[in-house]
Amino acid sequence: MVLEAPVSRIFRRVLAALCALPLLVLAAPAARAANSVTVYYQAPTAWTTVNIHYAPTGGAWTTVPGVAMTASSCSGWHQKVIDLGTADGMQVVFNNGSGTWDNNGGANYRVGTGVVTVSGGVVGSTTPCSSSPTPTPTPTPTPTVSVPPSTSGEMLGGDPRKDSIYFVMTARFYDGDTTNDRGGSQNVTSGNAANHDPMFRGDFQGLVDKLDYIKGLGFSAIWITPVVLNRSDYDYHGYHGWDFYRVDPRLESTGASYQQLIDSAHAKGLKIYQDVVYNHSSRWGANGLYTPTVYGVRDSQWSWYYSEKTAGAQYDPIEEDSAGRTYNGDLWSTTAPAGNTCPNYGTPTGGKSKEGYALYHCQWPSPTAKMFPADLYHQCWIGNWEGEDSRSCWLHEDLADFNTENPVVQKYLIDAYNRYIDMGVDGFRIDTAVHIPRVTWNRRFLPALHQHLVGKYGAAKANDFYVFGEVGAFVNDKWNRGSVNHSAQFFTWKERRSYSDDDVAAALEQFNYENNLGTGNQPTSTNAFLNGNTYHSPDRSQFSGMNIIDMRMHMNFGDAQNAFSNGKDSDDSVNDATYNAVYVDSHDYGPNKSSTRYSGGTEAWAENMSLMWTFRGIPTLYYGSEIEFQAGKQIDCGPSCPLAGTGRAYYGDNLTGTVTANDYGVVAAATGAVATTLSQPLVKHVQRLNQIRRAVPALQMGQYSTEGVSGGMAYKRRYTAGGVDSFALVTVSGGATFTGIPNGTYADAVTGDRKVVTGGSLTIPLTGKGNLRVYVLDQPSTPAPGKVGTDTTYLK
Repeated sequence: MVLEAPVSRIFRRVLAALCALPLLVLAAPAARAANSVTVYYQAPTAWTTVNIHYAPTGGAWTTVPGVAMTASSCSGWHQKVIDLGTADGMQVVFNNGSGTWDNNGGANYRVGTGVVTVSGGVVGSTTPCSSSPTPTPTPTPTPTVSVPPSTSGEMLGGDPRKDSIYFVMTARFYDGDTTNDRGGSQNVTSGNAANHDPMFRGDFQGLVDKLDYIKGLGFSAIWITPVVLNRSDYDYHGYHGWDFYRVDPRLESTGASYQQLIDSAHAKGLKIYQDVVYNHSSRWGANGLYTPTVYGVRDSQWSWYYSEKTAGAQYDPIEEDSAGRTYNGDLWSTTAPAGNTCPNYGTPTGGKSKEGYALYHCQWPSPTAKMFPADLYHQCWIGNWEGEDSRSCWLHEDLADFNTENPVVQKYLIDAYNRYIDMGVDGFRIDTAVHIPRVTWNRRFLPALHQHLVGKYGAAKANDFYVFGEVGAFVNDKWNRGSVNHSAQFFTWKERRSYSDDDVAAALEQFNYENNLGTGNQPTSTNAFLNGNTYHSPDRSQFSGMNIIDMRMHMNFGDAQNAFSNGKDSDDSVNDATYNAVYVDSHDYGPNKSSTRYSGGTEAWAENMSLMWTFRGIPTLYYGSEIEFQAGKQIDCGPSCPLAGTGRAYYGDNLTGTVTANDYGVVAAATGAVATTLSQPLVKHVQRLNQIRRAVPALQMGQYSTEGVSGGMAYKRRYTAGGVDSFALVTVSGGATFTGIPNGTYADAVTGDRKVVTGGSLTIPLTGKGNLRVYVLDQPSTPAPGKVGTDTTYLK
């Protein structure tokens, strides 16, 4: 998830201007005649009781659960005639009298007088079963999308735990093609222009050019930021998706399309994990689903901002004017579009922009301005980040929140992401996963994803596709402030009971059910743990299909010992923690929700890496951390400061020159700046860690135990499957004693030292922060590799 500083200062001034308007004292209106409304509601089939709970405009709500509705003569419908008095409308929600509500995704239904129908989240105005069908009011027709033909590729496959992951922000990594660089409308104001550092700078060509650098570090998987076509003032990161069926042209080049990147990476044995967003689109909606029409006028004040309309013209971020603006003639209108529901469309707010220009109502999209249809987008701002509304409201003005409980929205997203599966990507990192109800993931998105994978690859290989979700639990405790629904491990489990067919109702039912059970009644797992020294087959029968980023370790990586202790404490509540993606910092936060990149020092980084590469989970490194790039710098400040001074700075200056890798973690030749980069002590450290991890299956896929183990960060790991039996004793930064272990000969992968155990006990001396010992039991079926690689500053 990327939470930007607001990029539309005009939008914020609109809000400020509205709040600053003086209150007007108006004469009391003459009394009006009484109004009434006849409400018809088509309830879910499972409801045996239907209540309507309402509040006339300006009036109070009825007492919960409201008043009973009666069955209509039209099958499947219930009705109620309500006297509104002098009010000309009301807010209304429905319930079954047993705690299940239809509240329009938290926005409530707002209706007027006369006849009103509510069915599947859609409000109409024609009596059910009448000769005329109930109209479905939708603002502005959905645009016709010309979808490029899908290309085809095949994922590499194999257990994802064998990999280590290098995470890059594609637009900030390496510039392989300067012709697709774009600064956007914030290029000057951000300070990027002064640094000759456009926001879109790195690209797929740059990644193709530096695949050998990543392989030379020893990584075998690359997590890249979202690739879909974005649309906002500052969208280089990829999280403001507008057309989910198209790849952003600012990333592609002739000879380096997304498909060609995937194929090139696979040819070198590198996987591509694509960052995907199901929770939200850009503020301008999603092309092919819904794009809001805003008020605009090309007068003497605003002609600089609004493009002159051109028949057939479409948004193309490659085509920028001298100010970095792209065509927006498809977004605005001087007259309200058909079906408009935004109040006071085009009337002045009374406020002024910083330039002194008049501001107008409905000039920019907002969840509370009724500019999006409630069946496709949620209609509120998040108030409680650990509450139910965090799953059904906008979290930022540039992130329009999909109504992911709607089958139409679900199909749009499922069909879009199936195209990238067809291209051969190896996995999905799921952004903002916590902002979609788990029951929606478990009933809709995850099964659809798996079904498509099975159809393409068969059941066995389908399971090699790695799905890992960002569940933003930015706290140091095991359960996110006691809220099970907002804790990372919660999303690794299937549902434990059935819910209503309707996804909106099911989400609330699931939220209440699990919250009422509480943290003490959640499922537990032994999948990450050895039974003494024995590996056991994991029970994945209750696995949801979504693995997680290890938020507990991430938040506690102020030091490695703290991360280790906290990670162990959470593992019994994760379906299988050996699949956790583990990192220290990222493009969002450092440890303890720090806004800066990790700055604990080189020795501390070495220690963190030694732990991540040998403990359970999949080690993941944010680009540049191998040389402590931008350590201590603010990760993100939006367009309020230059990118060059942030944790998302351009890395390419460190990669100029040539590099050739002839194996994972082995560089055959390098020249220029990249040769200097590859000579750094921490680079040598991560190269060797990758070599050691690849040589010892227990470090990749093994369960672990601390039973009979003394030492600060010490553990034993074992993996036994498919003819492999790999058993390793690990200690990080300090000595340890292991008791009750199998007798035999153990060889250290760091020093090559061999020790013979005859009494079931082994003491390992060790000094040096970040130093490591990995004593592997030498067995006929799985021989110990002996010393792996050459000594480094920290591994010796």
